[in-house]
Amino acid sequence: MKVAVAKYPVGQPADFTAFAEKQAALLGEAASAGARLAVLPEYLSLELAATFGLPVLADLHASLAAIQQCHADYLALFSRLARAHGMHVVAGSFLLATGEGRYRNRGYWFTPDGAMGWQDKLQLTGFEKKTGVIEGGDALKVFEADGVRAGIAICYDSEFPLPVRAQQQAGARLLVVPSCTDTPAGAMRVQVGCMARALENRLFVAQSVTAGLAAWSPALDVNTGEAAIYAPMDVGLPADGMLARTAGDEVWAMAELDFDALEASRARAQVAVDVDWRGQLSPGIVRAVVSEW
Repeated sequence: MKVAVAKYPVGQPADFTAFAEKQAALLGEAASAGARLAVLPEYLSLELAATFGLPVLADLHASLAAIQQCHADYLALFSRLARAHGMHVVAGSFLLATGEGRYRNRGYWFTPDGAMGWQDKLQLTGFEKKTGVIEGGDALKVFEADGVRAGIAICYDSEFPLPVRAQQQAGARLLVVPSCTDTPAGAMRVQVGCMARALENRLFVAQSVTAGLAAWSPALDVNTGEAAIYAPMDVGLPADGMLARTAGDEVWAMAELDFDALEASRARAQVAVDVDWRGQLSPGIVRAVVSEW
């Protein structure tokens, strides 16, 4: 499966048509390069706040409320593009209203035949908590894509081992991570999380990021990091765990993922963290005791 992850240049679209044309152009590039799966970043929907002008675009709460009227068109757009290009599309995330002024950060997966699945972000960042209106999800999913099982971990969720381990135990061999970070430290935390999840679970991790400056937006103002595709660091796989990574103005990083080779690598592994995971659960070491000298 050839996978493409975007270093998405955040813009300021004038209207939904401009937003849609941008998505069509970007996904067209990925499809032309042979991608079977294209991944867009977290908070992609917030770019639509620009279409409502001032004062909405400068007010996060007003932006969240306003973009709800774009939700149906957003779903229809990415469903159409997935079918048109015959590929899977992870359409970043949409801050979806759940009622009573609350929102969930929802990642959507569209298939080439028009089916759609979703995964809500589970853990909230400090920024999301401070909004007072974003809530975490309460369900964990795994999807089937071309015979490969995959899960979504939205940005901060990639930094937590147990939910991703649950996805791996449900058969996931690919983890998709739509992300958005505004500092080098934040970008590094998500990168380390992605690499750790690849190592622990013997799976591929495909991370998309937002890029550039958007001074008009209280949420997308500054964006850092590189889109990348990671593998476990072991025999027959990259020693640094890096299969592909954007640089400079590159929008897409792409890699051909060989899931049969990934599975076969287990037999000659130097370490098998995924298999040895149970060792850390033995009764004598699940809790540390304070030792007296």
